Amino acid sequence: MVMDIDARGTQHCETTTLGVLLRRQGLDLSEPMLFGLGSGLSFVYWDSKSMGFPFLGGRVKPFELTKNLATGLGYELLVRETASPRKAWENVTAVIDAGRPVGLQLDSYHLDYFGSKVHFGGHVVAMYGYDDHSAYLVDTDQQGGAVATSLTSLALARAARGPMTAKHRSFTLTAPRNPPSPQGQIIPAITGCAQAFLNPPIANLGHRGIEKAGKLVRTWFQRTDAPQRDLPQAALLMEKAGTGGALFRNLYRDFLAECTEVLDSGHLRTGHTLYTEAATLWTEVAALIEKAGESGEPRLLVQAGTILGDLSRIEREAMQALSRLEA
Repeated sequence: MVMDIDARGTQHCETTTLGVLLRRQGLDLSEPMLFGLGSGLSFVYWDSKSMGFPFLGGRVKPFELTKNLATGLGYELLVRETASPRKAWENVTAVIDAGRPVGLQLDSYHLDYFGSKVHFGGHVVAMYGYDDHSAYLVDTDQQGGAVATSLTSLALARAARGPMTAKHRSFTLTAPRNPPSPQGQIIPAITGCAQAFLNPPIANLGHRGIEKAGKLVRTWFQRTDAPQRDLPQAALLMEKAGTGGALFRNLYRDFLAECTEVLDSGHLRTGHTLYTEAATLWTEVAALIEKAGESGEPRLLVQAGTILGDLSRIEREAMQALSRLEA
């Protein structure tokens, strides 16, 4: 059973999947709009003894965006999880046999078509068909858009355990009879995202996390035995790992630009101007980290740290302006 579907891959895995599920329900939104309405932007500086190297994250944790978007749009989000591989497969085939695509959370490491073999248990894809040998999926543009993977590899990816994994999670979105206008959800989505960013519960998150990263990034040569590997890899994750570039700031900038077309607000324009500046600076930070790894020059990490200090202030000011939006 393979359905005919609009299999557009976009830049980020979760928004790609949400786009597939929502278009099937008759709602076609741009990727930046999906990201913004899901209050997807965040920041985390993540490091622990069990990790080989620190991780800079630019979005809310996996699946949070999906939950936020479903709530805001008034769509029913039906999530199924199970420890049984047999039951997990039945959960998926029942939806596809009924003519609907289904979202899956899994570990991308096991998927046949994935170029980089790195464990990531928070990866999300849309599945729109299967036969005796293969599952037909929609992933990001970078991974090929409409792709196929063996049923064996899919089973391994769904059964994986570890950080950010879920137990064979599958999910669907169903539109209400009279769905609210997406435009009506713009302000609560922006102000909710801004409040979370401005008031992080711990110093590793939000604008405080960016400030902390600015101090700690300068020490990264002491944090690794292989800077030529770890620093360029960190930069690559910021720019290319489904972030849309600039650690998701390009997506949020474009979301705010779209919002200015439907809302006349000085606070919104201020937020957009500041996130345009922030996006450019994040790409600069990634380039400095990459060059530092290749050249071994500590001054480049000092430069990156200084820019991160500026970014903490710029994003704080942007979110302060956006938090003042009123319905």
